[in-house]
Amino acid sequence: MSRILGISAYYHDSAAALVVDGGIVAAAQEERFTRRKHDHVFPKQAAEYCLAEGGIGADDLDYVVFYEKPYLKFDRLLETYLAFAPTGIRSFLMAMPLWLKTKLHLPREIDRALGGKARGKILFTRHHESHAASAFFPSPFEEAAILTVDGVGEWETATLGTGRGNRIELTSGMQFPHSLGLLYSAFTYFTGFRVNSGEYKLMGLAPYGEPRYAEIIRRELLDLREDGSFAMDMRYFRYCQGLTMTNRRFAALFGGPPRRPESPLTQREMDLAASVQAVTEEILLRMARHARETTGMRRLCLAGGVALNCVANGKIRRSGLFDDIWIQPAAGDAGGALGAALFVHHQLLEGERKPTAGSDSMRGASLGPAYGDGEIAAFLRSGNIPHRRIDEETSLLDAIAAEIDAGKVVGWFHGRMEFGPRALGARSILGDPRNPRMQSTMNLRIKFRESFRPFAPCVLRERAAEIFGMDNDSPYMLEVADVLPAHRTTLSGAENTAMASADLRERVNVVRSAFPAVTHVDYSARVQTVDAMRHRRFHRLLRAFERRTGCPVLINTSFNVRGEPIVRTPQDAYRCFMLTDMDVLVLGAHILHKSDQPETSRDEREAYRAGFELD
Repeated sequence: MSRILGISAYYHDSAAALVVDGGIVAAAQEERFTRRKHDHVFPKQAAEYCLAEGGIGADDLDYVVFYEKPYLKFDRLLETYLAFAPTGIRSFLMAMPLWLKTKLHLPREIDRALGGKARGKILFTRHHESHAASAFFPSPFEEAAILTVDGVGEWETATLGTGRGNRIELTSGMQFPHSLGLLYSAFTYFTGFRVNSGEYKLMGLAPYGEPRYAEIIRRELLDLREDGSFAMDMRYFRYCQGLTMTNRRFAALFGGPPRRPESPLTQREMDLAASVQAVTEEILLRMARHARETTGMRRLCLAGGVALNCVANGKIRRSGLFDDIWIQPAAGDAGGALGAALFVHHQLLEGERKPTAGSDSMRGASLGPAYGDGEIAAFLRSGNIPHRRIDEETSLLDAIAAEIDAGKVVGWFHGRMEFGPRALGARSILGDPRNPRMQSTMNLRIKFRESFRPFAPCVLRERAAEIFGMDNDSPYMLEVADVLPAHRTTLSGAENTAMASADLRERVNVVRSAFPAVTHVDYSARVQTVDAMRHRRFHRLLRAFERRTGCPVLINTSFNVRGEPIVRTPQDAYRCFMLTDMDVLVLGAHILHKSDQPETSRDEREAYRAGFELD
């Protein structure tokens, strides 16, 4: 028996994952425990959860494996600082204490975090090996091409390889400082969003603009090759030596200084977003084409932070380059913890791998903590919280479907928490996609976030083709598809005028389809397909809503507010419910109505929002 704990930490989205004999037992991000979004500390609580879920202690582990090689990464940092000295001295002085105190002493830190009880060997994989392992080993494919694309690991920023059976081989890659992830983050920074968390906002903003700057990016910033590799003109960037991503030369190229965070968005930011998104899609399609040509593989696996760009993923799917693609749902650094553990089991220990066609081994990404109805009931009793319990599931789901049909916003808490950045029907906020006011209501009154950001639809798998033209599974909300013309709305003259307006509020409120709350301005939607095997009760809820309304689609957004990690416990869910404008909370078999709860003050609500750092 092999019992392997994988760890990712100290950069972005720390996580732990437990793999036993090649089976994925548990995985969770530390942010869900500490309540600090993208927390980078050692994932002590996540590791404790994984061990408890597996019914073992730290002394039962055969291996603890870290998702990258810290000495190689330190070598890259030192070489970079020396190359740009003395201009990088401030960044250097800020980074070194953490490295000298913690990152260069990982065996000690691992031993300390596990209470000094770990007896197994401590191993280190390369960063992109971890990504590649997370992409291929859980996939349903016997063999596949592998692409990993992110900001940077030790030195690599992208790799290409193959997976066959229980082996992966990485054959080529790109090296720092040339990086698609860092290029995208540079535009994230320049348009006023936060690096390492605002990239998805930039992707959501792109459809409001035109790619007017795409040719400038290609001509001035990149030397792009046919295989998708490229060199960046580093005279325009500052991330190697400073605390910002871009410099004055970059600002001069794009018409002025970076947008200040939280200031109004202008057409320039929309066009910049559209431009870098278009270039990103072009690069990824070139990489995918090169992977198909050089490996001969008919299937593709993706991981790394750039693999969360669901618009590009959808275009790779529709390109026809591959018969099928599979994307690790925790594609960023959190998934590296899982990949590291799987790499050791399959690659180093030569553990057997038996993929099942059409079904991955991620368990629908439901790998986090669960809370039974007994635990939930005890919590509700302890706080004397008004609620109604409905043990008969059909009655429960029919009642929830009726609430959503009536225009209510429902917090949904059921089963094991999702692993990765998406809420997939365990820790979700749900709404009616047919309601034209629902997008702005949920953005501004519940999520407390920018009104331009679209919401994602979840759809019954068996109905996805007729609404979104999707013949493939998309259980992890990692691909964008278009609402088919049959469901689109013909725009009036006034609505066409609003669509051309620079005012985002006017564009957002134009009804473009039968599902206006989940249809973006370009008729696209980030689709989650919901099936009975992976999603069980959540699938049955959608069926109940379809029986009642004829609509097989719901809004599915993460159960949190802006700057807050997704809720983990019933207590987290109740607090978020009480301090936002959610109407109904479902905790397992228990239904809570806001109208039955004690009122909360404006000061309490403001304090709740202020408690999370804006992302």
